Amino acid sequence: MNVERRTITIEQAGVMLGVSRALAYQMAHSGQLPIIRCGHRLLVPLKAFESMLDVKPDPAKLQAS
Repeated sequence: MNVERRTITIEQAGVMLGVSRALAYQMAHSGQLPIIRCGHRLLVPLKAFESMLDVKPDPAKLQAS
């Protein structure tokens, strides 16, 4: 039986974002990274993570001050 995973670890999310493990955990604890708790484990739902990445940036915030 081949089951497709619907979650990734915080470490995996950090690698995908190009940030350190420590920053990925900070993002998770601050609510910037969507997480679910499974016992003591913190997991990132893949669908929510992908949706987070699909958000269009605000052009006003991208302009240099």
